[in-house]
Amino acid sequence: MVGVIEKIRQFLVRDRGTGGAKRPAVARPAVQRHNLFEAAATYVSACAEDDQDGIEEAAAWVSPEALSFGISELACRAVIALARERDESPQTVARTLLGLPAA
Repeated sequence: MVGVIEKIRQFLVRDRGTGGAKRPAVARPAVQRHNLFEAAATYVSACAEDDQDGIEEAAAWVSPEALSFGISELACRAVIALARERDESPQTVARTLLGLPAA
């Protein structure tokens, strides 16, 4: 029984078109993958510099939902960093950045 299973496995594994010889590796084009934080950083930087090409490029790297999440995470981290630097609360910093009156 083990011999039959082994023969079936060998049959299924080998490439029928080449008589069991291994196929040569197919060269695939190198695709650069970007994570959502890289896309968010590039997108926000491009927005700050009014670089429409950079905005469009970064927006194409990830889904709109992922980009939105990345931008939100970047905003949170930036507000926290500025709050620590200024020795103020994150709420005060966020309101100041948006030009809102103090709460």
